[in-house]
Amino acid sequence: MMPVRDLVIGIDCSTTASKAVVWDAQGRAIAVGRRAYRLSHVRSGWVEQNAGDWWLATTGALADAVTQVDAVRIAGLAITHQRETFVCLDKAGEAIRPAITWMDVRATQEVSEYGTPEVHRLTGKPPNPTPAWYKLLWLLKHEPETLAHTARVVDVAGYLVQKLTGEWATSWACADPLGIVDLQRFDYDDGLLAAAGLDRSKVSRLLPPGAIAGGLLPAVAAAAGLPAGLPVVVGAGDGQSAGLGCNVTRPGRAYLNLGTGTVSGVHAESYSHAMAYRTMGGPVPGTYILETFIGGGTQNVVWFAEQLGLPDHAVITTGCPPEQVLEAAATDIPPGAGGLLCLPYWTGAMTPYWDGHARGAFVGLSGVHSKAHMYRAVLEGMAFEQRLLTDGVEAATAQPIDEILMLGGGSRSPLWCQIIADVLGRSVKLVREQESTALGAGIHAAAALGLHANLTAAADAMTGIETGYEPVAAAHARYSDIFEAYCSMYPGLKTTFRMLAEKMP
Repeated sequence: MMPVRDLVIGIDCSTTASKAVVWDAQGRAIAVGRRAYRLSHVRSGWVEQNAGDWWLATTGALADAVTQVDAVRIAGLAITHQRETFVCLDKAGEAIRPAITWMDVRATQEVSEYGTPEVHRLTGKPPNPTPAWYKLLWLLKHEPETLAHTARVVDVAGYLVQKLTGEWATSWACADPLGIVDLQRFDYDDGLLAAAGLDRSKVSRLLPPGAIAGGLLPAVAAAAGLPAGLPVVVGAGDGQSAGLGCNVTRPGRAYLNLGTGTVSGVHAESYSHAMAYRTMGGPVPGTYILETFIGGGTQNVVWFAEQLGLPDHAVITTGCPPEQVLEAAATDIPPGAGGLLCLPYWTGAMTPYWDGHARGAFVGLSGVHSKAHMYRAVLEGMAFEQRLLTDGVEAATAQPIDEILMLGGGSRSPLWCQIIADVLGRSVKLVREQESTALGAGIHAAAALGLHANLTAAADAMTGIETGYEPVAAAHARYSDIFEAYCSMYPGLKTTFRMLAEKMP
C-alpha cells in the first residue's frame, strides 16, 4: 500500500535565519526547524553574508523539522527567501566573495548614473540601491576581478536549488527582485545582463513560480532523513510569498507585514509601473504584486523604547517589556497624539519618494507632550505613511483596496492595529498564521504536488483569519483632518534633509 503523502515543507531562508515548516493540507504547522546566521556590517551601508551559512542553516533546519514527523508523509518542499541578495560563484559552485544583501546601499552612485526611466519600465523597480543590478555594476567598477572569475550569479533560491538538486534553476518571482528581469516577458533582459558583464550562461534557468525544479540529491536526502528524488519546488521571494500566505490572490485586498520594516502589497493581473510602488512578479504565474515599503516598522518602536525609555510616571514593577508599558500609556492618549506628528523615515524614504537622505522627525512638540504622546505619534506616523502609500496605489491603479490582511510582529499590538484601521478607514484582519512567508512556500508545494487543484485553491484552503479591527468613525474623521498636515511634512523638510546630508555625511 502506497504511503499517504499529505504534508509539505516550506523553507524560508530569510535575512537572519532559515526556517523549515512542515504544513498539512489545511495550512496547519505540524513541525518547525530553525537555524540562525549572521549579517556582516563591513562598513557603513555595506552589509554582506556568508552564502555557505544559508546552506548549513537550511539543511540543519530541514533535518530538525523532519525528525518531528513521519517522513514518508512528506510530498515535497518549496523555497522562499530574502530578496535582492545575491552571490557570485566560481565553476565549482563556491562563493568567490561574501554575498551582498538587499540591505546594502553601496551602489548609490550607480543608481544615479544608470537608474533610468527605461530600466524602471523594464524591471518595475524605481531607481534605488536595493536591486542587485546596481550592485553588480558597482562590482564591475570596483571589483572587476570578481566578475571576471564568476561562473554564476544567483539569488538565494538559485543557490539552494543547486545545492539540493544539482540544477541551476530558480523562479522568475525569485530572480525578479535582482532587477535583471523584463517583467512583461518574465525573462531576463539581455541588455541589463550585458551591462553588468553577464550573459544567460551565468544566471539560473527561470521557471514559473510553483514549478518543480528537480529532486533531492541522494546525499542531501539521506542527511535530511528524506527520500532521494523528493520534488523541490521554486516559490517566490519572501514578500510575494507572504502575500500568497495571506491569500492575496485577487483584487481588493492587500497584505501588510508589520515587521522590522513595513511592507504592503496588492495583487495585479496586468503589468504596470509607477513611483508609487515597486512591481514584483506575483506568486501566481503571470500575475504581479504591487508593493510599497516603509523602512521603519517594529524597529522604530524598539528604537523609541530603548533610546527614550518609559513614561516618566510609569512604575516598573511588573517586569513587562517597555513597549508594553508604553502602549498601555499611549492607549489613554486620544487620536492625534495631542497635535504631535512623527515622520517615520529612520532609514530614509522608499515609496513614493525614494529619498535616501530623508530621516525621521517629530513635528509639533511642546511642553504638554509626554513620552506616551511621542510613542503614540510613532505608531500613528507609520499608519499615516501607510495611508499615503495605499492611497497612492489605489490612485495609480484605479483599483479600490477594501481589506488589509495583517501579519508580522507589529500585528501583536492591539493599539497599533486599531490605529491603522482608523487612519486607513479600512477593515484590518489579522491572519491566522504568522509564519505566512513559509506558508506561502507551503502553498506553492501543495499545489505543485497535487494536495490541491491549483494555487488559488491551495491558498483558499490553507489560510485563514484570526481576528479583525474595524475603523471607528469618529477616530477616522479625526485622523483624516490631520492627514493633510502629515502629507505636508516631507515636502517641507526635503531641502533640510538634503542640506544635513551634505554638511554631516
